[in-house]
Amino acid sequence: MAKQSIVPFGPQHPVLPEPIHLDLVLEDEKVVKAIPSIGFVHRGLESLVEKKDFNEMTYVVERTCGICSFMHGMGYCESIEHIMNVEIPDRAKYLRTIWAELSRIHSHLLWLGLLADAFGFESLFYQCWRMREKVLDVFELTTGGRCIFSVNKVGGVLKDMDAEMLKVMLDVTAGIEEELKVIKKTFLFDYTVESRLKGVGVLTKEQAHNLGAAGPFARASGIKMDMRTTGYAAYKDLDMEIITSEAGDSFARCEVRINEIFQAIDLIRQAISKIPGGELSAVVKGNPNGEYFMRVEQPRGEAIYYSKANGSKFLERMRIRTPTFANIPSLLETLKGADFADVPLLIVTIDPCISCTER
Repeated sequence: MAKQSIVPFGPQHPVLPEPIHLDLVLEDEKVVKAIPSIGFVHRGLESLVEKKDFNEMTYVVERTCGICSFMHGMGYCESIEHIMNVEIPDRAKYLRTIWAELSRIHSHLLWLGLLADAFGFESLFYQCWRMREKVLDVFELTTGGRCIFSVNKVGGVLKDMDAEMLKVMLDVTAGIEEELKVIKKTFLFDYTVESRLKGVGVLTKEQAHNLGAAGPFARASGIKMDMRTTGYAAYKDLDMEIITSEAGDSFARCEVRINEIFQAIDLIRQAISKIPGGELSAVVKGNPNGEYFMRVEQPRGEAIYYSKANGSKFLERMRIRTPTFANIPSLLETLKGADFADVPLLIVTIDPCISCTER
């Protein structure tokens, strides 16, 4: 029997700038077991419900993560709106949907760049992030921010998009679509990339289901689940099919995310073509009293926002369950039997956000 050794991995690593620590139990160059430790960036955001009223908490929740900030704010606001029986205007629903899908493009392009960096394609990394900068430019044009946007409010949105802004968005996303068709060839048809991704870190459909995997990580293992199909915001008015793959390996996770970028561009086009006129927000009176469990589809997967109110302006409880937290058990399963050299790559394939996970 080969001698086992324990190698500490993280919380700082050249390939993985996420503060997660793993104790890797190795036999020669194979991982036998991975034991996770998190908690390096815990900030106590949820406990701020005692000091910030339910409106101010919108801006606290946005700061859970800089990449998913818009959808954190949207998910939280929708939970409060359901408690207060507030029906937001249709235009606000469409604007939220457009910004949400723009967030998905921005997040997936960031991830593709990190994946390219992980398997050593530095030029491909820069290409992906150059495309992502164009998305951030559109965010800056329409919201005024490039990282934290602060356009969600309980009852709707704070800013509108005029016809010129919507045209810019269509032009930019069309350009990204054409560029993505080019770099897709490298990600999905290059022999060297295939050798690093195909058959690496396989997670079966049964394992993904039993371990509660979420988002593209789960869909790459054949699980057909996407919270957008529940019809929140304006998704009920848009045509979309859940993108899946059956392979369950690192290559499948890359393929699913690339196809989701194309899908997000299509959803933005649909939303812009159907967006109605009207008000941006509804009148919100009084304080929330009750509880609600809101589920939205973040770029990384299903996120849950639980809000419990007692009739005062301060919530009694607010809880967020993020997709990275849900995906850690599945990640540990994919690491079993993996080569030690593939560990950073496999962690990247769940698209980890430890800032979201810990709050």
